[in-house]
Amino acid sequence: MQAFFKDWRDRMRGQQSDLLSYDEVRQILHAQEMGVRPTLQEVPLDKIVGSVGRYQDFNGAFLPRNEALEERWARVDAAREGLVGLPPVDLLKVGDVYFVRDGNHRVSVARSHGEKSIEAYVTPVETAIPVEAKSAEELRKWLIEASRLQFLKRTGLDKIYPDAPIRLTEPGRYRDLDEQIAVHRWYMGEKRGRDVPYEEAARSWYENVYLPLAREIEESNLLDEFPDRTITDLYLWLCKHREALRERYDLQLDEKAAVSTFASVHSGKRLRRALKRARLKLARLMGGKNVILGLPSQSEQSQGEQAQETSEGANAENSGGGP
Repeated sequence: MQAFFKDWRDRMRGQQSDLLSYDEVRQILHAQEMGVRPTLQEVPLDKIVGSVGRYQDFNGAFLPRNEALEERWARVDAAREGLVGLPPVDLLKVGDVYFVRDGNHRVSVARSHGEKSIEAYVTPVETAIPVEAKSAEELRKWLIEASRLQFLKRTGLDKIYPDAPIRLTEPGRYRDLDEQIAVHRWYMGEKRGRDVPYEEAARSWYENVYLPLAREIEESNLLDEFPDRTITDLYLWLCKHREALRERYDLQLDEKAAVSTFASVHSGKRLRRALKRARLKLARLMGGKNVILGLPSQSEQSQGEQAQETSEGANAENSGGGP
């Protein structure tokens, strides 16, 4: 319950409440554990910012999010008061911060009792890029910027468009852009009948896929609805939104239609989001469950009827009743 309320407060304040994933950090920094014997140390609990495998089970304050952890947590808590006590935890050190390899429950229990430090076996980790962060928030921001610079470098966009407006608020999401470039490269190769160099495909993706949608996002002032996000964040959400409508209704939306339909139902502001959801429910109550709000080319009611026919035809075909 404490985890629930803390996560809720952090969301209201626009703050991150998650632990960092060591695997993601290792991939971004090209990190590897040093071949040295772990040393026993007293580690400040507030310097432990992530986990190797349990980063989703605990929040940033190491409060357990999963009720299935209750029994194990209680056993660890009881053992803490026993005569034997608890063994040291196993940590990986990246820069000035630490990740739990073994002992997430012990860290959680220690923090819940207000302890300031914990005994741990610490293994140092080497990184290809020097880490300049002393807290979870600093590391998260640093990883985001490092991920952006790495993306621009491996795509070659840093040479042609060094000021490219590509910036995400989550470091791991640059993989989604990499996947788009890979697909774009494949289609280019199929069309030209030859292998296309990666940097050439990346430039084509940026100019012909990314920029048109990014410009429409900027011109539509959609960012005003999502004050804590970037154009590239919205770009990825819109790609997913456009693909969902294409799969469900066989709609091929241009950039303007993609942005307008997305803006009609989504917002990063709580009140605006609630109003848009209420409007969508009312529209579907009156016009059918497949009404699509925000299409600029024709009335939503007409499009809803067409979408209903498309959906019914697809259902009939899947059930064997189609032509």
